[in-house]
Amino acid sequence: MKEEILKALESIRPFLQADNGDVELVEITEEGIVKVKLTGDCENCPMSVLTLRAGIERALMNQVPGIRRIEAVN
Repeated sequence: MKEEILKALESIRPFLQADNGDVELVEITEEGIVKVKLTGDCENCPMSVLTLRAGIERALMNQVPGIRRIEAVN
């Protein structure tokens, strides 16, 4: 599952980098929760929740079966 998640993150990374941001995989729990860290300008952006839910979570859940949700960590 980790390789699939990393591949999915690579597919959305250019969109984040276009706005001087990025995302890092932190942890995958046994319950299917993926923990990521938003970096760069995404870290403090007021739209980061929308980016996380509508962008990152949707992309990962569409590409990787078994993911229950995405959480941002600091």
